[in-house]
Amino acid sequence: MSINIAIIEDEPAIARNLEFTLKELNPEIQVLNKMDSVKSSVDWLQKNMDACDLLFMDIRLTDGLSFDIFKIIKPSVPVIFITAYDHYALEAFKVNGLDYILKPFERDEVANALQKFRDTRGIKSTGNDKIQELLNYLQINENKSYREAYLVHFQNKLIPLPVEKIHWFFTEQEVVYAHTSDGKKYIIDSTLDKILAEISPKLFYRANRQFIVQRWAVKDIDFYFNGRLIINVEPRPHEKIIVSKAKAPEFKKWLDE
Repeated sequence: MSINIAIIEDEPAIARNLEFTLKELNPEIQVLNKMDSVKSSVDWLQKNMDACDLLFMDIRLTDGLSFDIFKIIKPSVPVIFITAYDHYALEAFKVNGLDYILKPFERDEVANALQKFRDTRGIKSTGNDKIQELLNYLQINENKSYREAYLVHFQNKLIPLPVEKIHWFFTEQEVVYAHTSDGKKYIIDSTLDKILAEISPKLFYRANRQFIVQRWAVKDIDFYFNGRLIINVEPRPHEKIIVSKAKAPEFKKWLDE
């Protein structure tokens, strides 16, 4: 069965992996477009929503939350959310969410979500069953434990690196580095999305596409132009950690909790 799909995801590697997985599962799938922001998604969907059968969407994008898209345009097609944040689940189902997959996603999870789409295609649903299913999921996972260490290479050895010593994660050219309180840098064989799903959201925050910062690494915050913020952390990174205007209130709330 041919399915026209659009992908909204701000991590290029994740978007490519998802497209590859979808086409591997069903060669007849057509990925019409891949977008990385609320603005680009709104611009494209306003003109092309009718051509889509299904949307795959991340929740946190470069300029805000994907829910903001539906404050401007009404979702007329089902949405499968793929994200590292389980606390957005209920809101996801209020905007025509068909399924909710936590990163890092597995091939079987994408396959099951596609099957759910096939099973419900053309059937109008109240969404009550989906929300109850999601509540059950959240109840099971409310006591989720978080990763405490990463196994990293150091001087021809493998050593466990405690998460509490990591002050910030940084990605560059699809390589992720962990910078520790003593100024050392280690390569982490992962992606920022996967890491974000494994570490405590109370301790770490995704500042932007490149950085995840630890709460106690934040020294202070500078006001930047156009309502943005600059996070000053220790040890100091080689480039500014900028929080967008859209994410600034959420970041300040997180830091104040």
